[in-house]
Amino acid sequence: MRRLVLLALLVLPGCFYPADRGRALEAKVDRLGADSAQMQAELKEAREQLAATLPKIDQKIGEVTKALDGLDTASRRKDADIGIQFQKTVEDLAQLRGQVETYLHKITELETALGAQDQKLLALQGAAAVKEAEAKKKAEELQRPADKNEFLALAREKAKAGDVLVARQLFGEFLKKWAKDPLVGEAHYGLGETYFSESKCREALFEYGKVVQDHPKSPAAPDAYLRSSECFAQLKMKDESRLALEELVKGYPKSAAAKSAKERIAELDKAKAAPPKKGARK
Repeated sequence: MRRLVLLALLVLPGCFYPADRGRALEAKVDRLGADSAQMQAELKEAREQLAATLPKIDQKIGEVTKALDGLDTASRRKDADIGIQFQKTVEDLAQLRGQVETYLHKITELETALGAQDQKLLALQGAAAVKEAEAKKKAEELQRPADKNEFLALAREKAKAGDVLVARQLFGEFLKKWAKDPLVGEAHYGLGETYFSESKCREALFEYGKVVQDHPKSPAAPDAYLRSSECFAQLKMKDESRLALEELVKGYPKSAAAKSAKERIAELDKAKAAPPKKGARK
């Protein structure tokens, strides 16, 4: 039962917005997202129309060239017939060029509007969202290892170097690409560490909770309990912090993390048994 209580606490969501404000913000973000999706669809359609029109222009240019080349050899045909055919080809070409200009203008307008919409969306989501978007772009530029172990190593390397936002993108990508792999527990732990390094304890607790709940046999599970205890302590949740240590010692008694947990429990017991300082409230 105590373990279940701990796990319930570990997956607490990290939302800090009041309910009404949060719903209003989400609704506005959803509207902007829907508008962006519509513009993306229109942009795609315009590009497809342009791609379909360009070959027709090439074809018409070829017809005009052929018509010009054939003027000298068309002595058997009436000049009027040749003129009509030539004029029609030129008019078709002009019409196609007009369509291209229309598509190009529409594409430019849509790309400009979409860029402005994305900026609004990022501004609405805050500075953190802007940084996340920049990190995502930076992560996309990295060469991805095909091997899962090397991929995970790359994410850890970025985290160790202090590039936590890029590391977060990579850990998240790993979780999507190898969702059922035994290494998922370690990826969740690595993701939790990126939040822990920024003192985002609620977000970190969620990831540590995924390790101990869904991947208890992962090599990262003992450390996830230990980190959870630290997070609970930072959140002034003393009972939960101690409980995480006790669950660690109970579930992984031979691990190095359990040794650290025993030392911390001993320190807590010593502090609890120490007489209160003079003048302190009882």
